[in-house]
Amino acid sequence: DVQLQASGGGLVHTGGSLTLSCAASGFAFGDRAIGWFRQAPGKEREGVSCISDLDGRVYYADSVKGRFAIYTDNAKNTAYLQLNSLKPEDTAVYYCAANLVAYYGADWYCRNGMDYWGKGTQVTVSS
Repeated sequence: DVQLQASGGGLVHTGGSLTLSCAASGFAFGDRAIGWFRQAPGKEREGVSCISDLDGRVYYADSVKGRFAIYTDNAKNTAYLQLNSLKPEDTAVYYCAANLVAYYGADWYCRNGMDYWGKGTQVTVSS
């Protein structure tokens, strides 16, 4: 079974930082797409950052460019999202997602979603 377990959320003040982790099992990193999405109450899901092995590119939503960074540790089958300079509007439930094979580019996956999803982790940024 493919499983994704996100962790690392919490409550921080404006300007603070968090590191989210996504531990994957049931598949090996490589030739895949990995991404982080978020959903705030009353808002649509947003693709925050995605990586696709199809084109080797990384996509960031405009709202997080320069503040968030996605990276992976293939040996640990874990993806991370570093959140810096957090703002109250970053408050949301953050989800990690994956496709076992990358058929499209990173931006496509962040716009359209992926096949496998983990349970979310709450990030709350106080003003």
